[in-house]
Amino acid sequence: MTTPFYVAPEQMMKDRADYARKGIARGRSLIAMAYEHGVFICAENPSSTLHKVSEIYDRIAFAGVGKYNEFDQLRIAGIRHADLKGFTYSREDVEARSLANNYAQMLGQTFTHEMKPLEVEILVAEITDVPGEEQLFHILYDGTVNDQRDFVVLGGDSEAISDRVRGAFKPGLSAADALEIARSALAGDDRTLADGELEVAMLNRTLGRRTFQRIDDVQIANLA
Repeated sequence: MTTPFYVAPEQMMKDRADYARKGIARGRSLIAMAYEHGVFICAENPSSTLHKVSEIYDRIAFAGVGKYNEFDQLRIAGIRHADLKGFTYSREDVEARSLANNYAQMLGQTFTHEMKPLEVEILVAEITDVPGEEQLFHILYDGTVNDQRDFVVLGGDSEAISDRVRGAFKPGLSAADALEIARSALAGDDRTLADGELEVAMLNRTLGRRTFQRIDDVQIANLA
């Protein structure tokens, strides 16, 4: 009888974390930040059909980086959860915090018990009628939840991009200023990003009940 192959739990968790981080780093980054009317989200994404940013519910947006098919499955699960809760109770009972906790449980369960972790980082953002009360929940591949203030960066090279955003961010930004900061931070010093290489969306409290607004290339050019 052969001896079973043994791997220390600490080494197994480290290997899974390294695997997930490498997969995420191969993708393009995303920035979300508070602006004067809510939350501004900008991702480097040349595709016009495969969206990284989507609506979950009336005042809640979802964004993901990493492996598209994996974070898109999470997006769909979030929509179903929000719709069921809103139908069963009321629309006001659907909250980003609850969604973030559900996502954290799903990602944590997969990371701990499955052979391959999900190669994703996701964002759940929510706004209220009151400026300054925006919520940004950053959920990592292992289920860790970070409640961010002002802005959050997802994806590869997040530390360098965060430093560039931090140096330019200030409360009450206009959409045009937020776009310029996001474009510059994503591009860095050695390249530029055209309008067609960006995916832009906003949670805009001035729109009424459904606040999610996707910005196309023409509108991006008008903002710039």
